[in-house]
Amino acid sequence: MSDVVILTTEGRKNLKGNGLLLGDFSSPFGMARACHCLCFFSRRLLCFSVMLLIVSALFAQKGEGKHWGAEVEFMPGKALVMDEYQRKWMRGRDNYTIGLRANYSTMPCDSDDFAADYNFPTLSVGLRYSINNGVTMYRDKDREWPLIEPVDYESRLGNIVTLYGMFTRPLYRTAKWELAYFLAAGIGYSKNKYNTYDAIDNELIGSRWLIYFGAGVNATYRFAPQWGLKAGLDFYHHSNGALNRPNKGANILGPSLALCYQPYAEEVADAKGAFAPASFKSYWYCNITAGVGGKTMLEDWIDTQFGTAPGEENYRTDQFKSYVAYSLQADVMCRYARRWASGVGVDLFYGSYASHVEKKDKAKGRDLGHSPWSVGIAAKHQVYFRNLSLAMSLGYYLFREMGHNARENEKRYYERIGIHYTFPSLGGLTIGGNVKAHLTKADLTEFVVSYPIKF
Repeated sequence: MSDVVILTTEGRKNLKGNGLLLGDFSSPFGMARACHCLCFFSRRLLCFSVMLLIVSALFAQKGEGKHWGAEVEFMPGKALVMDEYQRKWMRGRDNYTIGLRANYSTMPCDSDDFAADYNFPTLSVGLRYSINNGVTMYRDKDREWPLIEPVDYESRLGNIVTLYGMFTRPLYRTAKWELAYFLAAGIGYSKNKYNTYDAIDNELIGSRWLIYFGAGVNATYRFAPQWGLKAGLDFYHHSNGALNRPNKGANILGPSLALCYQPYAEEVADAKGAFAPASFKSYWYCNITAGVGGKTMLEDWIDTQFGTAPGEENYRTDQFKSYVAYSLQADVMCRYARRWASGVGVDLFYGSYASHVEKKDKAKGRDLGHSPWSVGIAAKHQVYFRNLSLAMSLGYYLFREMGHNARENEKRYYERIGIHYTFPSLGGLTIGGNVKAHLTKADLTEFVVSYPIKF
């Protein structure tokens, strides 16, 4: 017992010693930490600014340089509290993000129909570093969790480095101003995840490798021919798509400020009417999609957290078994614009974990229906840019018997979202990745292959 105390205390000391705890000015130590934090941000912001200048100089010397730009970004954010359960153990919510992006602007001279349809958008590759030491969690003993033994430290969300791609579409553009929205997706790596020795109350992140999604709106003011200042409101999400537990997910919202190098700004500002896209002939097709994915079970997480006593082998464990899930989709779609296709389809799911759920329910005296098969009907929508597409669907289960947890914690409807890539040379064969969820809570992550059959 004493060894455990020593470990957790040491873990707390290490976290506090290395953390950036803003807002604690009650002592000289708090002031010192705040000063250290400001110096930390200043150093990194300076480094990113120097990198921005170097990148801009390199781009400016290339023949195609007017297509390329760069920006450095800073974002103070807050971790969102998504429900009453999270509200019980979330303590601190302060987050800071710094980032660097390389931007490629489409232009009228490219004669690109897709680019013209989207008002000449910008494609970006970015790297961002999320400083999460101010996001803290602590679980008190309560009636819903009577077996818990509270620890002597606060768990922290680990810092996350993220590599991502981003699509920015201008909604309004003049010589000086631009209003736009963006969508982003990528992968992240977390420095610290849920574990039993120094982050036992971190229910947000349960694995080091993460799925990233971002969205937001921004306005850019050009204060010089090739330079702009961008301000916006950003949201981003990190989670593991139910590939491990816990998987509450870290959701961050906050304002952002960026310094932008935009050598293409003048040309795209005059792009209205500079290039007329070709007309598009709509068509109908049937889309057949097969998927295979994986997940860990929420039932297993609940048992280790709420139903396992201290001293037992699986008490608040971070080890969870993965299960395979299969899916088949048959959709009738209409490609009514170059950018969009919509339709309706039937979804078939097979979960290899149904027998595991049945065994757990029977052990607790629950006599419920259990079947590995689920059937749903769903509205489908796909947004295209060249060979890339964003696939979204909202479905309703016609049949689903997956035991007690599905009845209590799932809704009858489900969502899917994914990024796909089409190979025109292979007859439109498409590959991609989806996350299936229930009311935004990830159920599984899957790899899919689809093939369209035109009518």
